[in-house]
Amino acid sequence: MRTTLDLIRSMRPIQWVKNTVVFAGIIFARHFDRPNDLMMAAAAFGIFCALASGIYLLNDIRDKSADSAHPQKRTRPIAAGRVPLTLAAGTSAVLLGGGLTLASLITTPFLITCALYVALNITYSFALKRVPLIDVMAVALGFVLRAVGGAEAIRVAISPWLIVCTLLLALFLGFGKRRWEVEALGGDAVRHRGALAGYSAHLLDQLIAVTTASTVVAYALYTLSPDTQEKFGTTQLIWTLPFVIYGVFRYLYLIHGQREGGNPTRALMTDVPILVNVALWMGTVLYFIAMR
Repeated sequence: MRTTLDLIRSMRPIQWVKNTVVFAGIIFARHFDRPNDLMMAAAAFGIFCALASGIYLLNDIRDKSADSAHPQKRTRPIAAGRVPLTLAAGTSAVLLGGGLTLASLITTPFLITCALYVALNITYSFALKRVPLIDVMAVALGFVLRAVGGAEAIRVAISPWLIVCTLLLALFLGFGKRRWEVEALGGDAVRHRGALAGYSAHLLDQLIAVTTASTVVAYALYTLSPDTQEKFGTTQLIWTLPFVIYGVFRYLYLIHGQREGGNPTRALMTDVPILVNVALWMGTVLYFIAMR
């Protein structure tokens, strides 16, 4: 029983919230009233959860030796030896193989997207996460592939603007996380993450400034785009911009004002102002879309 719980913990179920981006396609295509598309979107979410967990297990197997010597990571079940490597490897293979097999039953483009997601993340685990800038860009591209996968699952075209906004927001969160790590971990930063050797607080502040402005401007342009207004039949989506601005500012506050932000997923799930802000943004978007 203990081994099973440790195995589930190694699969990082708390990180599954990242996969909710697959629902962007069904929301912005206004297909949330179609039962079949809802089922396909839910299936896409489940498949990405399986793939992500398989990759997390593979990553922990790959980093077992390094994690065992790390003051915090050594408590991870695989690093601590509480989950046998054979069990972790077998579970990873089942999750990855099963996920891709199920993806093939949806659409071919969705399968290709999932395969690219797996290839990207395996490459990240074995090489890219040690390369400054590329590490964050790879993580951000993973979010884009999730969004594209969600659209492919229900056979709708995803807006290029939505891809740009997803990419920029993911870059913002990624560089924000690196900024927190550099400041909070100090001299232990490189031991925690090899790529941090190539970052400085000043560089990350510059990168955050660029992605902050770019994210807000890109989202504003998306809501004002004639194609967007024609697709949704409304010019009112611009009124959702304040929620995006507040969300960005709140995360910056967590990083610099509260010395938090090392785990964007946890911040998005536990910070009450952010949770309320996301709910209000979603409710406002759905309201304007449904008004059509």
